[in-house]
Amino acid sequence: MKTNNTQQLQTIQSLLGDTTSWPLASLLVWLITDGRKLNDRCKLLRALADQLLEAGLPIIRIRFTLHTIHPEITGKAFTWWRGREQIDVYTPEHGIEATSSYQGSPIEKVRQTNQIVRYKLSEIDISQAHIILQELAATQVTDYIVFPLQFTDGYINTFTIATDHPAGFSEQDIQKLSLLLDYLNPILEVYTTRDIIRSLLNTYVGPKTGQKILKGNIKRGDSEIIEAALWYSDLRNFTALTESLENQHMLELINAYFEIITNAVTHRGGEVLRFIGDAMLILFTKDAASTINNACESALDAAILAYEQIQTLNAELVSKGQPIIEFGVGLHQGEVIYGNVGSPSRLDFTIMGPAVNRTARIEELTKVVGTNLLMSDEFASLINHPVHFVGKYTVKGVAEPLAVYRLEQCTTDFSTNHLEVAL
Repeated sequence: MKTNNTQQLQTIQSLLGDTTSWPLASLLVWLITDGRKLNDRCKLLRALADQLLEAGLPIIRIRFTLHTIHPEITGKAFTWWRGREQIDVYTPEHGIEATSSYQGSPIEKVRQTNQIVRYKLSEIDISQAHIILQELAATQVTDYIVFPLQFTDGYINTFTIATDHPAGFSEQDIQKLSLLLDYLNPILEVYTTRDIIRSLLNTYVGPKTGQKILKGNIKRGDSEIIEAALWYSDLRNFTALTESLENQHMLELINAYFEIITNAVTHRGGEVLRFIGDAMLILFTKDAASTINNACESALDAAILAYEQIQTLNAELVSKGQPIIEFGVGLHQGEVIYGNVGSPSRLDFTIMGPAVNRTARIEELTKVVGTNLLMSDEFASLINHPVHFVGKYTVKGVAEPLAVYRLEQCTTDFSTNHLEVAL
């Protein structure tokens, strides 16, 4: 073992001291000082390519392909091309491993073997090569190398580099690049880990809450008072649907509902705070919308958009003889406590206060009144849409009766025509 370590040290010293080709030592110094501080993979890739070109390595293309944990994509690939202004970012979806573009590719071979693979394109039959190699050959690439980048979790990511030099890369180039990647690998792992953490927080608690957690607001009691438009929605007849539908069909239906609501809300600047069974608690903050009036308008616009899209989905469900989606929305505005609650070691980042309770009670009144959307007096006074006073109702947990409104053009009997936008 000592002999192997000595030989490895001698090889490293030889590569660092080599002056016959591009200087590795100065590039490593840049990477572990200025390079690692760039804090962005696109900036790092561009700067690295510039450093290699300046050092004298004749490169035409570099790509980082990095695994991620995300509900929609399986990874991110960052590609630099010589002469192009932008870094190309490709986000392959889950299931790409089953496609012809991946199967048999150089990337697949590296991930299977954890070994470097090299293709001197001028020396192989391109017509019989994988489509990736054919595309590279068409861009004048002469030599293409894929290096494995194994992170501490065991996953094999990849670093690919290509040249258009007639002679390709030298063996000295490959040795130097391998040593360079030993220093680059942990930097990329830090970037990727941060990206995964951010992705998971966005997925499970939302981007606004996720950013607060990342900034260190993780102690019980960490909170602030914010002003916002509040949304509480709930599916109609959810219990009956769970009894009448198979589990998979039920899951598909509720996910379709959640997806439509979430897309409508995020498109208007809102954020889904919690999924509570089949219910949703949603926030449109004054800060994000500039004014509380804008926040309320955004919440209402999101509700209208969601109902329009649910109407389209319901038409498809009816044509298939399947149950349709019906839901109610309560809208309110006010100040809420936004922060951490729970035990010292197990917390929930949520909103609390009388305004939250009132929003949920207003949604419950949609079933009593027979309409899909109701809003509070406070909310109605801040929007430009014509509204109709419905009445005052006594609700649980609120001392004074709540005055509620609907939109002027509202259809109050949602049960008579399921395919109307019942607002």
